Amino acid sequence: TGSGKTTLAKLIFLLEEPTSGCISFEGHKLKEFSRQKTMWYRTRVGAVFQDAGSSLDPRMRVRDIVSEPLKAHPRGLSRRDTKLKAEEALQKVGLGAEILGRYAHELSGGQKQRVAIARALILEPSLVILDEPVSALDVSIQAQILNLLADIREVHGLTYLIISHDLAMLYHLTTQIAVMYMGKIVEMGDTEEVFREPLHPYTKALFAAIPQPVPGRVKEAPALLGEISDPLNPPPGCRFFPRCSTRADSCADKVPPLRRVSNNHVVACFGSELSFENMLRLMESA
Repeated sequence: TGSGKTTLAKLIFLLEEPTSGCISFEGHKLKEFSRQKTMWYRTRVGAVFQDAGSSLDPRMRVRDIVSEPLKAHPRGLSRRDTKLKAEEALQKVGLGAEILGRYAHELSGGQKQRVAIARALILEPSLVILDEPVSALDVSIQAQILNLLADIREVHGLTYLIISHDLAMLYHLTTQIAVMYMGKIVEMGDTEEVFREPLHPYTKALFAAIPQPVPGRVKEAPALLGEISDPLNPPPGCRFFPRCSTRADSCADKVPPLRRVSNNHVVACFGSELSFENMLRLMESA
């Protein structure tokens, strides 16, 4: 919490302007977009918000909620064709045309989430950003939504950017993962590799906090000590320094850069040790 995940999503949605750096999409720099290019961009990026229930207008029927992006970005469709597009989008997420006339309060939590996903897909984007897509759902419904998202990605060739605290869900659904702490990416790489061999102490602490189905298991020590620093006045060096158990003196005033430890794995830590396997990979890729 407070690492900047949602702020990063707002930057990609053009809801906030970056103070530095550059965001590119399909070879185009977002800060150079004209109004026309911005409209095009908004058709290429879809959004599924954290609380589907609050993101659906209670005064609108499902058919109007799902088809609203088509009205914001007109494509010359007739009213009949717009309705057919809405039905098609709902079919993609496993819902029938019978709910087109319903209001949001008449839907279950899983149905609301599916409607939100259908709305994000109706313009056929290439990127969909999902903010905690299953956190508000029951566990049994979570599995259904995750399988649905995986199927949609495979069929339509989508790219997902998923914001979540749920590491088990991320392992199931992602191919690459980035771990953030106080506005910085501290580790990033292939999901399989990062889960198999986390290198940053914060990533290790996150994985240590995952509940394990082992009867009688007792954790040896807390995953993390201390509290997160003030984000408005972060430490001058490594931002994880005050809570790190393997910190060195140099970490107090030097910001560790992201360094590559294998072809698809980078970490920002002066003290992270490379395994023999990773050292061999690094030597082979050099």
